[in-house]
Amino acid sequence: MRNGFLYLILLAVLAVFLFTTLRQSRDTVDVVSISQVAADVQAGKVKQLSEKDGEVDVTYRDEATAAVTSRIEQDNFDLVKTLHSLGVTDEQMAGVVVEFKPTSRWENLAPVLFAFLPIVLIALFFFFILRQAQGAGNQAFSFGKSKARVFTGDKPTVTFDDVAGAEESKEELKEVVEFLKEPQKFAALGARIPKGVLLVGPPGTGKTLMAKA
Repeated sequence: MRNGFLYLILLAVLAVFLFTTLRQSRDTVDVVSISQVAADVQAGKVKQLSEKDGEVDVTYRDEATAAVTSRIEQDNFDLVKTLHSLGVTDEQMAGVVVEFKPTSRWENLAPVLFAFLPIVLIALFFFFILRQAQGAGNQAFSFGKSKARVFTGDKPTVTFDDVAGAEESKEELKEVVEFLKEPQKFAALGARIPKGVLLVGPPGTGKTLMAKA
C-alpha cells in the first residue's frame, strides 16, 4: 500500500515536470505577426500552417518553427481569408499545407488540472506523514506488551507408545517432557532445562515419529 502510494506521487511529479517542460518549450518558440506570416507566404518561405482555436503555428521550409504573436480573438476566424486579405494569392497558397486541428476537452481542462495538482500532491504528502505518525504512535503505546500467543491447536495424537524400539532415547525424551510439564520439581533439585534435543540416526529409525511424540 505504501509503495503504491509513493509510486503514485512519483508519477504525478513526473507528469507535472513533463507538462512544465512542454509549456516552457512552447514559450521559447519564435513568434511572428500574422502580417509577417503573409509576407513569408508570398516569399515562398512557408511550408505549413497549423491553426487551432485561433492560434497559428508556422513551419518554414528551413525546418524552423514559429508561432503567431498572440491568440487571434475573432469569431469564426478563417486563416486563409485573413491571409488573402493581407495580399496572399491562391497561387502562393498552393505550395503551403494548411492544417486545422480541433481543440479537445482535455486540452482545455489540462491547465486547470495541472494548476491544482501541486495542491493535491501537498495534501497527499501531509496525509501520508500523518498516517506514518499515527502508526508510530500506536507502536509506542504497544511497547512492552507481550507478543506471545496462546497455542490452541489440537493435541498431537502420536505418543511414545507408537514408537517401536529406542527405549533409552524414549526414556530420556520422557524426562524432557516431564521437565517441561513440572519445571518446579526439577528446579528444586538444581536441574536446568536443556536448550534443545538432537536426534541422530539413519533414515527409518523413527526420529520424526519420536519428535512428534
